Amino acid sequence: MNHKLNIVEKAASFEVQKIREDFPILKQLVRGKTLCYIDNAATTQKPMVVLNAIDNYYKSKNSNIHRGVHFLSEAATASFEAARTKVKEFINAKSENEIIFTRGTTESINLVAYSFGRNNLNEGDEIIISTMEHHSNIVPWQLIAAEKKAHLKIIPINDKGELILEEFEKIISERTKLVSIVYVSNSLGTINPVEEIISKAHAYGIPVLLDAAQAVYHLPIDVQKLDCDFLAFSGHKIYGPTGIGILYGKETLLEKMPPFMGGGDMISKVTFEKTTYNSLPYKFEAGTSNICGGIGLGTALDYVSSIGFENIIPHENDLLNYATNELKLINGLRIIGEADKKAGVISFVFNNIHPHDVGTFLDFEGVAIRTGHHCTQPVMDRFNIAATCRASFAMYNTKEEIDILVNALKNVTEVFK
Repeated sequence: MNHKLNIVEKAASFEVQKIREDFPILKQLVRGKTLCYIDNAATTQKPMVVLNAIDNYYKSKNSNIHRGVHFLSEAATASFEAARTKVKEFINAKSENEIIFTRGTTESINLVAYSFGRNNLNEGDEIIISTMEHHSNIVPWQLIAAEKKAHLKIIPINDKGELILEEFEKIISERTKLVSIVYVSNSLGTINPVEEIISKAHAYGIPVLLDAAQAVYHLPIDVQKLDCDFLAFSGHKIYGPTGIGILYGKETLLEKMPPFMGGGDMISKVTFEKTTYNSLPYKFEAGTSNICGGIGLGTALDYVSSIGFENIIPHENDLLNYATNELKLINGLRIIGEADKKAGVISFVFNNIHPHDVGTFLDFEGVAIRTGHHCTQPVMDRFNIAATCRASFAMYNTKEEIDILVNALKNVTEVFK
């Protein structure tokens, strides 16, 4: 099956070996063998420019932001706010006011659940999510639905791992107050038709949140073109640090939402009688931010932009197609999720070998994959399995690494025969 996205043509300037030189961790040995890292859906590795940016912050700018008038504070504030501008430009938001720094996708979704959800959901209202959601886009809605006596409605998926949009059209109604949907599935690789979903929801006047944790390093994101109302992603998924993430929200919606947390910097004036809140985006950024994380994320976005999705996408398509074809030749291996539009994720199972045994065996070959339910247990239930093995690709991966994976999997089948 050809999973090509057909977004851009492959550019001749993409040099994967040169890119690999930017990632020092890829040079290390694991159990005496060169690391073969194909667990990128969990987290991507970090280029030297990001590591240097973090190091430079602590060596030359370490200070708190937005509060001080001394040199270090002003330098740190300028670098942090420059990173916010980089995020705004990377996803094409209208304003920096629409860019909220969080700890990651999970916190971003929880912020919307508690700030928007608490103030817009009433008893009997409904929230629509899908079967393929990550737990971080399920549990917050379960919690807020229970509190407000609202209900979750679920878009099912077919045997290929694609949303059944006809069912979405059946469950959306005037009772729906929010649609929260994953852009790219972390366990199946499916690229969902989010523009169509957003258009259908907006026809009812319903806002849409996109979980873009996996999409952000595989696809270019233009929030104005998508017309999504909220979008969440994590820095560590796009070659940036852990502990930093983004919530994008349309300014008109964010203005109406109360703060998610109280504390320093999110206030304008505090008395024992009343507190007035800071303006956007600071209203949602209580306490000391992950300053070096924000700076590192901004640097990571610069790095990705310098390479360009017009180069990254064709390379990752090649890897996905090559790996899919090679894995299908292995006896007893079954791929879970073969959507027509996929990003660089392949989940698979063996008939009689537990995924954890496969992952342990591969580790001795220096191959890093992920095994388990990938925080998508409803997906596992849908396919009547407990867990899968998952290989997930990034721009620094190569066909040679896929060959290493395939040969190691063949050895697994021989050992467990």
